[in-house]
Amino acid sequence: MEKTIEESKQGESLVLENKAQNSKKLFIESYGCAMNFSDSEVVASILSDNNYNTTTILEEADLVLINTCSIRDKAEQTIRKRLEKYNAVKRDLNPKMKVGVLGCMAERLKTQFLEEEKIVDLVVGPDAYKDLPNLLAEVESGHDAINVILSKDETYGDISPVRLNSNGISAFVSITRGCDNMCTFCVVPFTRGRERSREPESIITEIQKLWDTGYKEITLLGQNVDSYLWYGGGLKKDFDNASDFAKATSVDFAQLLETVAVTFPKMRIRFSTSNPQDMHEPVLHIIAKYDNICKHIHLPVQSGSDRILKAMNRLHTREEYFTLIDKIRSIIPNCAVTQDMIAGFPTETEQDHKDTMSLMSHVKYSFGYMYAYSERPGTMAGRKMEDDVPELTKSRRLQEIVDLQREHSAFRTQEFLNQTVEVLIEKESKRSTNEWAGRTSQSIMVVFPKEHYKVGEFVNIKITDCTSGTLKGIAQGYSEMN
Repeated sequence: MEKTIEESKQGESLVLENKAQNSKKLFIESYGCAMNFSDSEVVASILSDNNYNTTTILEEADLVLINTCSIRDKAEQTIRKRLEKYNAVKRDLNPKMKVGVLGCMAERLKTQFLEEEKIVDLVVGPDAYKDLPNLLAEVESGHDAINVILSKDETYGDISPVRLNSNGISAFVSITRGCDNMCTFCVVPFTRGRERSREPESIITEIQKLWDTGYKEITLLGQNVDSYLWYGGGLKKDFDNASDFAKATSVDFAQLLETVAVTFPKMRIRFSTSNPQDMHEPVLHIIAKYDNICKHIHLPVQSGSDRILKAMNRLHTREEYFTLIDKIRSIIPNCAVTQDMIAGFPTETEQDHKDTMSLMSHVKYSFGYMYAYSERPGTMAGRKMEDDVPELTKSRRLQEIVDLQREHSAFRTQEFLNQTVEVLIEKESKRSTNEWAGRTSQSIMVVFPKEHYKVGEFVNIKITDCTSGTLKGIAQGYSEMN
């Protein structure tokens, strides 16, 4: 399944086709969520037009950029180790190398990186990538450079992202930036700013370019895609002050999703991430109506305890979440639901933990992303709540959540036995050169004998066996999506 934070992709150095006229070399690594990897494609596009070709050889780079994540302490520690590596190369092998930090850590630790620790030459926040050429000019003239100003309207809708290390089949298309949901554990509203949406026509144009170059699947991407709202530009929170005409001609997520589905009937459409309080019933009916919209909703809940949900400022209760799950099951019976879960949030008791386990047992998620709570400086929880659950207790509760999810994942894959499912072939199977691997509409990986089929084709597969995370089957011919 496509992870929110896909461990195998962490730290990838990104490569694009070189331009003969470019004379400088860029080494760029990305960590964190899909949005960070998407942003790195925007950065590479901007710098490609400003004399930089990419390289995978750190030692020869003129400019080293690391796109950072602040969501977990582990991620920050990894990035600090990489910065130590870059500076060692700079000191010992390549003194002309410039080092820069992009993304969420850039905004949060700007002063520390530049002035106190002096480990980077430039710091660039998520809304300032267009300013990179100016910032690099500052660095070349011998000054440190910084721009972490958060924008009310920057969506990079006018930048055509370079597709980096892509399989040529699936691509991310950003539709919103920032977030207005002030969850107490989360840094995103502070590092990426308030929520704003991208102009619909630019989204359709980007998808058209992907379709024209052979892509078969796109994921509409945002911190909170269900809150998509275009009314001519500006922050979502300012919509109430918009003109009557702007309100009457506005486009919400259900309308955008339907437009994409109708415009590209042979392209598979995914979206991520959803928030329970913002997912409205019209979106569910659109998903059910169009076969090319994938039947998979990633619906983070974080906890099954009402008391903890309130402490997290999640803006929904356990019962409201169950009501939404029931609607999904009723309107889209074959829909997979996946989760994010935090173990050991401040003040969490054994009863709170049991409430989480019972919620999981009620929903039986297809898959989940589960973490022990990690205090993030700058968040409301970091400022006002004591991280009072012992690490051993967090680890034990997390393991119990993981074990239960493994049972539920097995239950969900077994439901597909003897069924025929549509699979988009993405790559060769990791375990056999004689098998293809691809995902179902529900985002479950399927492996099957290659026969005469090719990457990028939609194939109907009869499922004959499964593990808790993978389906196995035999091809029954091409699907109607080809």
